[in-house]
This record gives sequence, C-alpha cells and structure tokens, in this order.
Amino acid sequence: MSRPLALVVDDEADILDLIRITLGRMNVSAVTALTVAEAKLQLERHRPDLCLTDLSLPDGTGLDLLHHINTHHPDLPVAMITAHGNMESAVAAMKAGAFDFVAKPVDLSALRNLVESALRLRGRATPTEERTDSEPPLLGDSPAMQQIRALIAKLARTQAPVFITGESGTGKELAARLIHAQGPRRDGPFVPVNCGAIPHDLVESELFGHKKGSFSGALADKDGLFQAAAGGTLFLDELADLPLPAQVKLLRAIQEKCVRPVGAAREVPVDVRIISASHRDLAQEVEKGRFRQDLFYRINVIELRLPALRERPEDIRPLAVHILRKLARAASEPTAVEPWLSEEAGAALMRYAFPGNVRELENILERAVALCEGERIEVGDLYLPVNERAGALESSGAARVALDQTHLNQATARALGMTPLAFRYRLARLGIDRCEAA
Repeated sequence: MSRPLALVVDDEADILDLIRITLGRMNVSAVTALTVAEAKLQLERHRPDLCLTDLSLPDGTGLDLLHHINTHHPDLPVAMITAHGNMESAVAAMKAGAFDFVAKPVDLSALRNLVESALRLRGRATPTEERTDSEPPLLGDSPAMQQIRALIAKLARTQAPVFITGESGTGKELAARLIHAQGPRRDGPFVPVNCGAIPHDLVESELFGHKKGSFSGALADKDGLFQAAAGGTLFLDELADLPLPAQVKLLRAIQEKCVRPVGAAREVPVDVRIISASHRDLAQEVEKGRFRQDLFYRINVIELRLPALRERPEDIRPLAVHILRKLARAASEPTAVEPWLSEEAGAALMRYAFPGNVRELENILERAVALCEGERIEVGDLYLPVNERAGALESSGAARVALDQTHLNQATARALGMTPLAFRYRLARLGIDRCEAA
C-alpha cells in the first residue's frame, strides 16, 4: 500500500517544514501550498488523504478552501490551523464542515492524533462497514429516524463537539454511541458519564483526576474520565447539572485539549472527542445564569435533536417487537416462543403519548411480559392510564380475576427461584394453562 498523502496549506515556511517533518516521521507524505489557488492546483494534481490548512492565507481564507473541498472533494477530511486562542474561528470552521483543528504554536502530539484519526476515516484502518454488526441499533423507519441516522453518519466523519437534545428516554446515549461506533475513534473507548450523578465536590476529581494528598481521601494518584477516554469519546450526559466551577475547567479542557488534575502543577494533554447531552434547554439555563455562555457556544458546535416517540408513532410497533424479542432472549429459560402484542394492545400503544419515550415503552413491555398470561399481551397487561385503555378490561369484568392469577404465578415463580417470564415459558412447555392455588 502506498504511503498516505497530506496537503498542507500555510504561508509560513517554518510551519510547512515543521508539519512536513512530523508527517514524514509518521510515514505520511506531504505536498504543500502557500495560497488557496496553489492548494486548488495541488488537489487536481494529487489525491490527498487529508488537508491541513491555515485559516489566514494571502489570497483568501481556509474557509474558502474548505468550501471548495466540500463541493469538489466531499470525502476529504480538512483540519484548520488557527491562531492560539481564536476559538471563534475554529468553531466556525467546524460548523462549516472541518474535521478538526489545531492551534498555533502547533502541538505535535495533538497534530499526530489528528492525522491518525483522519487517516482512519479515509479507510487506512478497518472500514466502518465491517463493524456494523457491533453497533447498537437505532430503530424506526419513520422519516424522522431516517433523517437522524443520515445525520449521525455525517457527524461521525468530524471531530466537532456534538450536543444532543431531546426529552428523557429518547435515546441520547444510544445516538452518542452510534456516532462513536461509526467514526475514526471507534477502536478507542466510549466513556459515558452522568454529570448529575456526581457529587458536586467530586466533579473535578472525577473528570480531570487528582494527585495523591490533594484533598482528604486522595490516597493515591487517580486518572480522571478525560484520561480514561483517551483516543476515544467522552459522553457527558445531563451536562446542565455540571456546577459552574467545573464548567470553567471543562471549557479550558475542550479549548486547549489538556486537563490539570486536582493538585497537579501542570496540565497534561488529552485526546478525546466530546459529545454532550441534556434534556433541559441550555439556552434557557444560560439566560438564568446557571450555565456559562462561552461553554454553551463551545459544546453546541453541532446540535442533534432526537424526536419524542409521540412524534413518530409509526415506529412504536417495530420498537415493541424488538423489545419483546430482546426480553425473550434475556429470559433464564430459553424458548422459541416470544411474547407478542394483540391488535388491541398495539393500537393502545399507538394512542399513548409516552411522556417517558422509548425508555417508558421498554418498562411498559417488561412489566407486561412479567404480568400477562401466556404469550399474547392484551391491553390490560400494559397497565396504561385508564383514559388510554378506554376501559377495555374494566368493561369485561375480568380484570380482578386476571390480576389475582398474575399474583399467584409471580409468587410461585419466586418460590421456585425463577423469573415470572421463565416460569410461564416452563408452564407452556409442559402444556399447563395456569398455576392453580392449593
């Protein structure tokens, strides 16, 4: 296989030499250009695997070159070289489609990490398509979900921070895992953290690590979650719950790509991609003074909004089938028989608003599987609010009998050390319709 080729565009000869030498040590060839016009000519003469371009050029800007590449070479990753501290330009470049950025003076470690990620994206490593069977599913054939999957595929091709919004239970972590699994960092770790679950006085230690003796209880050096996610993705869920002092350090970690452990004298570089999420409106949190505006601007480079389940009711039935199949596989007693929804139960789910979204659907079905008789799930087994069930079971007079039978089956299953689902499967295999009281 031929050596990878990079196009490097900068009007400073020293920068060009530094990058060319660094790439050479990585076994990457380089062609250079001093202007936008020269860069366009090099693109026609060669087929580079990535492009590194300065933002300020004599005959235009790196953004001009980025737009040209997006139009004529859409699969070519482009990284921006920006002036130190000029994060507004870096953010604007990533919003326009840049793969990543590196600040002057160029940190060679950060440059090498960037180049390696870009080359993996270009297929110099295992292609994404060969790993799709290990990716988590994001189910649904509604237009909304088709659009979400297409956007996730695009987001996986960039290192820009992504902010995922949506109500609780819509699958924000699942979307983050998909972005990670389809991108060049897929061989690195995916580290999820719920910011709201960390005690406020331990947030900085958990995120950035600490040195021995830096506070009471710090008995040894400890790496933080940033270090644990090195080479991969750090998913910060419920970011709005992060206290303001930690927000300051998080902003610096994202901008400078380095962290300072609590009690440490110096910062250490970290190579992570940040994906964050919250079910709360961060813009409103900024207005109320509970979230830093500069951090919001930095993490919200690209926003991915996940629709509520009630916005895509056509996905409810296929989701239910998938969940029921998963519950059957998880049963301690394997069986070929899977629980299934009656027409009336499926219709009731379609009418329900699902304030808890997909997570609530999973809970409803898991409860229904545990409480229903046989494999067919009826409306009453769902235990939806009465107005949603339209009194289907109440009018029949059978609800009390069914509930009593359910309790008896549950008690018997517990006595045998089995799950209710496994107990019912055992009854079905033995040809027993129900368990009778002594």
